[in-house]
Parts: sequence; structure tokens; C-alpha cells
Amino acid sequence: MAAASALGVMAIVLLVALSSSPVVSSLRPGLGVCRASGYLPGRSGNCVKSNDPDCCEDGKRYPQYRCSPPVTSSTPATLTLNSFEKGKDGGGPSECDNSYHSDEEMVVALSTGWFSNMARCGHRIKITANGNSVYAKVVDECDSVHGCDDEHNFEAPCANNIVDASPAVWNALGLDQSTGEQDITWSDGDE
Repeated sequence: MAAASALGVMAIVLLVALSSSPVVSSLRPGLGVCRASGYLPGRSGNCVKSNDPDCCEDGKRYPQYRCSPPVTSSTPATLTLNSFEKGKDGGGPSECDNSYHSDEEMVVALSTGWFSNMARCGHRIKITANGNSVYAKVVDECDSVHGCDDEHNFEAPCANNIVDASPAVWNALGLDQSTGEQDITWSDGDE
């Protein structure tokens, strides 16, 4: 009986140790843990400064994420402001349709893990902030792995919990664009 009890305790200790391992955590995003998979060395360049972007600095190390927290019916995230227009801070054309989008369009980019290799392209998500909800179309990835180059406007990689939204989304939610960031929740949406 004592041997079975000791074996049970050892099994629990092993499960706890494995579940907190960075290797297992990055392989099993369902655990709710998403740790940096590496670090990108910063390289400054011509960073277009509309919407107060996080421009890269030479020599600074930026975390890279290949995963994002699990998506639920009310996924916590940070809303950031981004222009998807040509020549603005969004960088190149949107990944989903290789096009630029007007600041008047209800469009977003999602962190790499949530973008899920383009699986959410063209899908609408529901975004909620301060009791208001809107729907926006996913058109791009907020790259959590790459950055500090011309393609990414010499901006740092996105964090793993970003919904990067057009000014139209901010306006529809009644948010102050000058803050640049807002705590929100989001979910896959059907309108």
C-alpha cells in the first residue's frame, strides 16, 4: 500500500515537472503557456512612425513567439493600432490577400500563433472592449517571429497576444487611438 502511494506521489511530481518544462510547454500550447522560442537581434532602419510603432534598436534582443495563448469564447489580448494602407506603419501588403486596406476598413492582424498559418484568413473575429463589441476581418499576421527588417517596417516582432487593428476598429469600439494599446477580449466570430 505504501509503495503504491509513493508511486502515485512520484507520478504527480513527474507530471508537474514535465508540464512546466519549456520544451513541453511550447509543444503543447493547450496547457495555456506560451514561452519565447528565441530572441531576434535588433537592427534599426527606416521605421515609419505613424501610430507610434515599436521601432527596433540596434543590439536589443526581442523575444520571438511561435505560439499564442489558447483561443476561448473570451480570449484576453492586447489591441494595438495599425494602418494597413500602403506607405504607412503596417509594412508590406496583407498576407491573406496580398493587398493594402483602407484605414476605414474593419480589419485586423493576429499574432503568429492565432494567425495559425493563414487558417484565420478572411474569417471574422469578435472584439470586445469596455462593453462594446465589433466584428473585424483577419487580413494579416502580426508576426511574432520576424521583424527588424524592411518588410516589417523595422518594428520588433509582435507579442504572442496581439490583435493589431485598423483605425476603423478603434473608432467602432469608441477607443482613444492616442493610447496605442487597449486590453480586450476576442473570439472567433459568426456575424
